[in-house]
Amino acid sequence: MNELAMTGRQPRRRALLLLWILFAAAVVLVFVAANAHLVYVAAMSQPACVTHLKHGKGDAMRGQFSAAVSSCAPPAVPHSPATD
Repeated sequence: MNELAMTGRQPRRRALLLLWILFAAAVVLVFVAANAHLVYVAAMSQPACVTHLKHGKGDAMRGQFSAAVSSCAPPAVPHSPATD
């Protein structure tokens, strides 16, 4: 091949290599951003307590299940001076 044909391939190869590098960087960036979002949502979400049967009060035969261990504290009963 002549020298002109060889020099025409070099910029094309570099452009193709640059495209692959940009594609790989984009994939890594999306992966990192998705995982960061998952960590953020897990750390910031505070799901509300749902009503459930007390521990040990469930009846699996009737489709009623209780929580193994409740992470919700019972609601505090406000003390009213009028009831004293």
